[in-house]
Amino acid sequence: MRNIKLNTNNDTSGKIIYNSGIVYNIVLLAIGEVEGAAPLPGKRNGISLYLEKDGIYVDVSVVVKYGYHIPELAYRIQQSIKQSVENMTRYKVAEVNVHICDVKFEETLPVETAQEETEEN
Repeated sequence: MRNIKLNTNNDTSGKIIYNSGIVYNIVLLAIGEVEGAAPLPGKRNGISLYLEKDGIYVDVSVVVKYGYHIPELAYRIQQSIKQSVENMTRYKVAEVNVHICDVKFEETLPVETAQEETEEN
């Protein structure tokens, strides 16, 4: 894991160093706060962080639930990540790219609903 250094402009003489895993977990939690979206299943959950001098660049791949307005959902994911990272770490988020990789539909109907539909037909 890579460490992220934060130099504060306060009168304190110390430094704050974040492990990049902390920022990763903040991004993961921020995605989970947005209703209708979930991180991509897998080892890295579709999250990539790039730490540059002008801020943190975040690429996230997500799965959305059917029925949600995708542009609005992507915007809410961007805002959630930006606010969470900046509030918890005081780092500037330069860019958040959201990649919609899949749309999840209802996989199966409940047994009662399926029986009612067959009886009606």
